[in-house]
Amino acid sequence: MGVTRTDLFTSEQNELARVARVFGHPARIAIIQHLLQANACINSDLVHELGLAQATISQHLRELKDLGIIKGTIEGSSISYCIDADCWKRVEATFQHLFSQFKNPNDQCC
Repeated sequence: MGVTRTDLFTSEQNELARVARVFGHPARIAIIQHLLQANACINSDLVHELGLAQATISQHLRELKDLGIIKGTIEGSSISYCIDADCWKRVEATFQHLFSQFKNPNDQCC
């Protein structure tokens, strides 16, 4: 497999691809949806909520944290997670900018 030439693309294109990759797994989508539904910091056992192994959950949480979509705070021996509002707004704006570029007033395409 070759090296990805990210230098050939704009920073917006690279960021959009990075976010899309993190959104590209259903377990991470389920975690995000669970956090959005809770609309608060949660420290519930995601293993029981999602039915995945703790190691798998931890891997997906790390991906989401690395992107910045979620943040966690240590409370005793557990960690509470929530959506990072600022990052979420940036991600939303990035996708909205991409989707808003589509102009097809006549519904005519190949």
